[in-house]
Amino acid sequence: MALIEAVLLSGVISGAIYALLALGFTLIYGVSGLVNMAHGSFFMIGPYAFFVLDSLFFSLFPSLGLSLSSLWITIFALVVAAIVTGIVGSVTYRLTMHYVIGDDVAILVVTVALAIIFQQLVLMGFGPSNFPIPTFLRESTIILGVTLTQSRILAFVVSLVLFLSLWLFISRSKTGRAMRALSQDREAAMLMGINTGRLYMLTIAISAAFAAVAGIFIAASSTGVANPFMWLEPLALSFAIVILGGLGSIKGTLIGGFIIGYAGSTVEILLPQGGTIITAVPFVIMVVILFLRPKGLFGKRIEMEE
Repeated sequence: MALIEAVLLSGVISGAIYALLALGFTLIYGVSGLVNMAHGSFFMIGPYAFFVLDSLFFSLFPSLGLSLSSLWITIFALVVAAIVTGIVGSVTYRLTMHYVIGDDVAILVVTVALAIIFQQLVLMGFGPSNFPIPTFLRESTIILGVTLTQSRILAFVVSLVLFLSLWLFISRSKTGRAMRALSQDREAAMLMGINTGRLYMLTIAISAAFAAVAGIFIAASSTGVANPFMWLEPLALSFAIVILGGLGSIKGTLIGGFIIGYAGSTVEILLPQGGTIITAVPFVIMVVILFLRPKGLFGKRIEMEE
């Protein structure tokens, strides 16, 4: 029974964080049709920005006479790091992707180039060594007989809150409705006076911020470090999740994240030494699902024109 409970709890926590990681990828694709291969770079930038800001705030706040607990300083650093990463994503879109949007091949080339450029910039600024990422909560909690770090539990809660917030934003706000209109018909949205360029910038800012939060939580609660090469695996994982759930489907991304999370946790617990197998699990599942449903679990089948 303890084994089943460990799989259930570990899977749901990992699934929520993975879904948050892939949410930005599917959001930008759903709104603009842009396959952003630089998405993993924002996952990487987030922990580095968090490391710098956390160190800065721990020395700055006492000098300003502000008495805050270490947890609140770390949470504040997380929020600011996400905002900074979102701004980086928005500016990057405006300076590069904006000029080639609509050209799928050019988008792939530009975004892959951006990913490599970001990697090299981090290498130049921080070197190839691993950087320790501060955790939020060091204590552990026992749930259903399974020991879980409070940092992972916090990551799970924040991931679900961000998912719910994005759903409410898209379904209830004026800007969210504009995003939905843009995703359905770009020309009609432009005729209705929607500023597509500005909306694309906002979308990729949200996408980058969510990727940064996922990167910070994964680094803080799992690996404990960040390095300049950490962007590739999250990019591949995001791609597997959104293909599994259906490109552009937020619901599919959430369910796809949980499927990957449970599958990975099951293999990790049953085969503790099978690290290479765990890495391959998302892609095996993706291939199987695509054989059964070529558009993913919740993707819409596109009928070919006569």
